[in-house]
Amino acid sequence: MLQLRKSLYRILEISAGKRRGISFIFNLVLISIITLNAIAIVLHTVPEYNQRFARLFYDFELFSVIFFTIEYILRLWVCVENDKYRHWFWGRVRYMVSGSALIDFLAIFPFYFSLFATDLAIVRILRLFRIFRLFRISRYSHAFRLIQSVVAEKKEELVLSTILVIFMLIIVSSVMYYVEHPAQPDKFSSIPATMWWGVSAMTTVGYGDIHPITPLGKLLGGIAAIMGIGLFALPTGILVSGFNEHIRVQKKPKITYCPHCGKEISASPN
Repeated sequence: MLQLRKSLYRILEISAGKRRGISFIFNLVLISIITLNAIAIVLHTVPEYNQRFARLFYDFELFSVIFFTIEYILRLWVCVENDKYRHWFWGRVRYMVSGSALIDFLAIFPFYFSLFATDLAIVRILRLFRIFRLFRISRYSHAFRLIQSVVAEKKEELVLSTILVIFMLIIVSSVMYYVEHPAQPDKFSSIPATMWWGVSAMTTVGYGDIHPITPLGKLLGGIAAIMGIGLFALPTGILVSGFNEHIRVQKKPKITYCPHCGKEISASPN
């Protein structure tokens, strides 16, 4: 039984063990099913397709849920092979509350809940959780893992830039409220209501449903739009620099030294 668990762990976890052939095939099938689920979720909202292929959509949903449920149970069983979840009970509990396991759970939970729920509104809302199946691809895609690494490495800078944007939004919206409220009390009725204008102005979207009409308000709106371009470019610059650092490290040649004399033997890319 222990040997079977180790073998399944090597198959389910693509980075573990030597059985990469079977693991690669399994993950290829899994990614294909997730992709087909995304297509089915989109086409299900088209009335003519929903009426014509309703049975097909339901059967594929049933097959997907059974497949993902078996996979979730197997991952929960074999997770103790990972040193991080070594304990037979608490290790599995820690795995169940991990990010990847929660995504796996949310991908199948709406189907089982809908079997017992009577409130159709709640069922419709929970069906949106099926889109979490798309996030499961991040476990098998190098590009998604790179994005996760960059965000994790630059999280402090991203948080600080986000806080700066929020502070500037509050300041600009507060000043605009006191400038425009006397002229447009129905539009700029409060600072929270004015923050909707602040978001559209600083992101340069400019919906036009709320806009300043006083000269001072128009000047402030122009300043907010120009300032928003720079503020919202901060997170982009942080992420770009993080990607450049990771790509530079990956492409940096790996130098091999002779274990006897210590001389450089060769340099090969990572």
